[in-house]
Amino acid sequence: MGINLGITHLRAVVALADHESFTTAATALQISQPNLSRAIAEAERRLGTRLFERTTRSVRVTGDGREVAARAHRILLEFDDGLAEIGRFVSGERGTVTVACLPSIAATFLPPFIVRFRAAYPDVAVDIRDGLRDDVLNAVRHGAVDFAIVAAAGGATDLDRTRIGSDSFVCAVPPNHRLAQQDTVEWSDLSGQPFIAFGPESSISTYVTTTLERVGVTLGPTVQAHNVGAVAGLAAAGLGITAVPELVVPMMSFAGLVHRPLVPSVSREIAVVTLPGRRPSASSRAFLALLTAVPSPTETPEGTM
Repeated sequence: MGINLGITHLRAVVALADHESFTTAATALQISQPNLSRAIAEAERRLGTRLFERTTRSVRVTGDGREVAARAHRILLEFDDGLAEIGRFVSGERGTVTVACLPSIAATFLPPFIVRFRAAYPDVAVDIRDGLRDDVLNAVRHGAVDFAIVAAAGGATDLDRTRIGSDSFVCAVPPNHRLAQQDTVEWSDLSGQPFIAFGPESSISTYVTTTLERVGVTLGPTVQAHNVGAVAGLAAAGLGITAVPELVVPMMSFAGLVHRPLVPSVSREIAVVTLPGRRPSASSRAFLALLTAVPSPTETPEGTM
């Protein structure tokens, strides 16, 4: 048969067992003595046993009372620890923040923010899920992540977007290429050049293709690749030059390419993307506040193109 005792009953039993005085126990619990007496009487009634021997001058714990109080004490410790854990989660001191983002953002843009966040919230785990643009946005739509950090999210009209930075494009060329000798590279200088392009699923491809069409540039022979390492390796082999955002440059360092600013300047927007109507956890709100409060190191005025 189940025993229907509540936390109030358990606290009353433990306090009276500890103090063996209704007056002192009631003071410790910050309740009135009549309320304590009722809680003890109800606990004894529900358990069907006497927990305390009472006289007009003293209170003594019975054998059953001692056993019940010991077990109640362990239950209360676990219960209070659980409440404290819930409190830390609600306040944002514990929990997990799950972020979806593009690989270049995960590798170069996000780490400084994570360092600062972990310094302020050392007990909050950060789970980074990097992927292609459509996969990242779908993770937000399906509620699989707390938020995403992306570039070129303009087509995602069903999601909320907050701009937190920008990322200018540069031309990446082998050191012996003639364009490597220039301080800057005009977009028109790419005309007729063999080119290493990102696949259409990449946010980089959208910017480059749109800009080349706008300035009327026709590229030479084009090789298409689907990740930064492949693009860098193909360019380093002399198969073509390429255009990439500055955030991607550190991921290409192994290839020994030279990077020159493209002019007029073209930047892709870096934005936090969230699902409308979804209230983030306290720890996620803290991370979002960090991302949106201070301009990122990549923040520069956008070009006019």
